[in-house]
Amino acid sequence: MPVRGIRGATTVEHDGADAIAEATDELLRELIRLNELDPADIAGIWFTTTRDLSAEFPAIAARRLGWVDVPLLCGHEMDVDAANPRSIAKCIRVMIQLNTDRPQAAMNHVYLRRAREIRADLDRLREEQGQAP
Repeated sequence: MPVRGIRGATTVEHDGADAIAEATDELLRELIRLNELDPADIAGIWFTTTRDLSAEFPAIAARRLGWVDVPLLCGHEMDVDAANPRSIAKCIRVMIQLNTDRPQAAMNHVYLRRAREIRADLDRLREEQGQAP
């Protein structure tokens, strides 16, 4: 069975454990809804945060959803200059590796809050390459 990637991102207003857990929970629930995710089909999840977030592991939100058998990993995103238009402060990103027969084009990526700018940047790049957003 193929493995497909599903991306998502969100932001928080401040570096607090509750803020990180709540924003990640919101992101995961939307990814579950849009992709009909079953934890038994998830090969693993990789969470990253920008370096300005360190109060909590975003993976705690997945554990609180009951995903105790899903392999989870957290790390920091590259420290890109804040002047870069693709650099978003206080950002939580996720990459879900899903075992599925569905094609990659059927995966629904989710960008919430200020992370919607990531999606806007991807859409601009697709348009420049003659691809539909």
